[in-house]
Amino acid sequence: MVAHASELAEVALANVVREYPHYESHWRLDDTPVPAIRELHPCFYGSFDWHSCVEMFWVLVHLLRRYPTLAPADEIRAVLNAHLTEPALAAEAAYFAPKQHRTTQRPYGWSILLALTFETYPMRCGLHENGAFGLSRALPYARHLASRGEPQLLQVLTETAWRWFGSDRDYPGAWEPSGADFLSPALAEAELMSQLVPDFGAWLEGFLPGIGERNPAALFTPAVVTDASDGLIAHLHGLNLHRAWCWQRIAAALPEGDGRIAVIEAASGEHAEAGLPQVTEGPYAVEHFLAYYALLLLSDAEAGKA
Repeated sequence: MVAHASELAEVALANVVREYPHYESHWRLDDTPVPAIRELHPCFYGSFDWHSCVEMFWVLVHLLRRYPTLAPADEIRAVLNAHLTEPALAAEAAYFAPKQHRTTQRPYGWSILLALTFETYPMRCGLHENGAFGLSRALPYARHLASRGEPQLLQVLTETAWRWFGSDRDYPGAWEPSGADFLSPALAEAELMSQLVPDFGAWLEGFLPGIGERNPAALFTPAVVTDASDGLIAHLHGLNLHRAWCWQRIAAALPEGDGRIAVIEAASGEHAEAGLPQVTEGPYAVEHFLAYYALLLLSDAEAGKA
């Protein structure tokens, strides 16, 4: 981590203030023009799209908290203070709560929406909609709330994970990857359940049998990016880092002496070796998001050594 903290911070600092190019999935129900990007997102206007910008802010805050002597702390604080102001954050919140929704749909409509979630299927894709990765990244905050006497979010996340994935067996990992994946559907699910299943080793054997023999081979083979300037093909660099992170966490969740650990740790290292050199000084199609996955991997690796 020491070798990467400064360069990851520099990438994030550059991206959070880079307004264009930008992708905005903003729909209008009338013929009024879409506001300027900084009007819609006074905090999170950079890094190509909203969610990537939020990820880059996480990179900055995480580095500042964990490695204040290794990252450019003064510069990070200046950017955070300039962006995370009360008016700017209020505007960000307003974007997700338009006035036309402030009707009798609250709370009545919300209750129907919550009921609807029980009729949905999990998303097992390798893109943003992946349900397992979203649940996993929400668990730390949910556990923080639970430690403060607010267990509701943790209960919902846990119940949803079990409902969606608890009985999964023989996952077709050999079908990975798709051409634009930056998440591994198979390993995202295994990583999530590693945090929730008491006998995770047995669950993993049913979910991905053959790991000890490096099967399915596709999950042990880093993806090859043929054109890093293509924003979709470049996602595969993210896939390699996501796999490295998942394999690392899966190995850590297995009991000492499990014969699969050495194979899994080797797979994590191979994917990290393929992905980490791509994080900085590459095309913007890669640079705008990849530091997030690199820092997930490196932070967990650092914690494992402590």
